[in-house]
Amino acid sequence: MRDTILAINPGSTSTKVSLFSNGNLMSEETIRHSREELAQFPQVMDQKNFRKALIQEFLDEQGMRAEDFVAVAGRGGLLKPIPGGTYLVDEAMLEDLRSEKYGTHASNLGAILAAEFAKEFHVKPYIVDPVVVDEFHPVARISGLKGIVRRATAHVLNQKAVARAVLEFHGRTYKNSHVIVAHLGGGISIGAHKNGKIIDANNGLDGEGPYTPERTGGLPVMAFAEKILKEKLTMPEIKQLLAGNGGLKSYMNETDVRVITAQMAHGNREAKYYLDGMCYQIQKEIGEMAAVLEGKVDFIILTGGMSFSDYVVEKIKERVSWIAPVEVLAGEMEMKALYEGVSRVLNHEESAKCYAEIEVAI
Repeated sequence: MRDTILAINPGSTSTKVSLFSNGNLMSEETIRHSREELAQFPQVMDQKNFRKALIQEFLDEQGMRAEDFVAVAGRGGLLKPIPGGTYLVDEAMLEDLRSEKYGTHASNLGAILAAEFAKEFHVKPYIVDPVVVDEFHPVARISGLKGIVRRATAHVLNQKAVARAVLEFHGRTYKNSHVIVAHLGGGISIGAHKNGKIIDANNGLDGEGPYTPERTGGLPVMAFAEKILKEKLTMPEIKQLLAGNGGLKSYMNETDVRVITAQMAHGNREAKYYLDGMCYQIQKEIGEMAAVLEGKVDFIILTGGMSFSDYVVEKIKERVSWIAPVEVLAGEMEMKALYEGVSRVLNHEESAKCYAEIEVAI
């Protein structure tokens, strides 16, 4: 009987795989990939067969057959700006991902792998709320310099999932609420959600918002421009600085908040200074999103891996709890969110969207 949904979430150094059936998680695994394993592949797209074989091993271990599946869900990658929702994977989407037209990231493999397994299972492949979801108010796209437009890139899948979960717990609906969601991980994205849409958020990948364990966030433009010219940095080197070698890593040569808080406990003042600085910038960004929502905020929700840190959570609460009640849903709900997005389509609660038919919003 077809009642199982396979969810696939490729990350930079792992591939998460989950099996859901009738509302329940049956099995899941995070398949880790060493640097040595990935080094044999010159490009991200070259990893497809390697990752697919490992997913197949997982399915074989679980005794799964093609006829067990009703659908496959893949994490959405770097695509053109599109509204939120569940999308049927089509050829236009696959072409944009294969060509890396909108950027390179392991998540681009999500829809591609979903499509290949779905073809073998004779079912349909989907993606749900990819990072490029653009529901911005038009004025939010203005950068301040003609020819440069703010790009919507955030942890949309998890942000929307935790917003729905918190609001459901409080007897409210996502489509009729105003919330600020702060995803606090290696990257940080803080979004203003209004009546079911994420109308503004910082793009931490491109250098907006707070600094993070490994990203710079927004920088003084003149000083950074001078650094680029003086050191003759290439575009790959600039990208690595912005999203990889910035933030706490640049100050402390450390990205693990647990290690930094342990250093603080042993009297390391520098560790406290830079961790407090990150929390301060998170507080400011939350304040900005409160202004976007005109002060009408039902909840502030903290999520992501850093939300497991009591120190980080309490530090952020110090300056933002006056805006709205602060809820914490630590970690992430991405796999469940993939399943739920596809389930809403299969249960006819919403319709699957067509990527090919979406016009670029900007």
